[in-house]
Amino acid sequence: MKQMVTNMLAERGVRLTDVAALVYALQQPYQPRLTLADCLASVASVLEKREVQYALLTGITIDTLAEQGLLAEPLQSVIAQDEPLYGIDEVLALSITNVYGTIGLTNFGYLDKTKMGVLATINDNPHAVHTFLDDLVAGLAAAASARLAHNGWRATD
Repeated sequence: MKQMVTNMLAERGVRLTDVAALVYALQQPYQPRLTLADCLASVASVLEKREVQYALLTGITIDTLAEQGLLAEPLQSVIAQDEPLYGIDEVLALSITNVYGTIGLTNFGYLDKTKMGVLATINDNPHAVHTFLDDLVAGLAAAASARLAHNGWRATD
């Protein structure tokens, strides 16, 4: 399942290194010896969790179905247009951040507002429906960042 959702992310234009770059941006100010490889390992660890895999599978599938026009109205229009008051995409992403507690939630909020890195690319793509994807990627990065903070990450010498 982990490989399946990793492939689904890649098909939607998101590489795990893109997610790791978000993690690095969040954690490097607090952990100056942190490397991108450390961040990538944390992303991979979060992706081991079945609940994370299910959230990604669900959201990406809904985006894909909306892109193909296969959802019933009015849900089709709501998701295709990423209606501002439709918060289910954020709620699904929060299921990922909640794995690592409050710090994951605050990291998610920051990423959701700033849309840095790959999040800007996902969010601004006029040729694809990424209503869930941008939030899920932010949730994954937020959780991986929180994981590093919770585990008391220390660079090895």
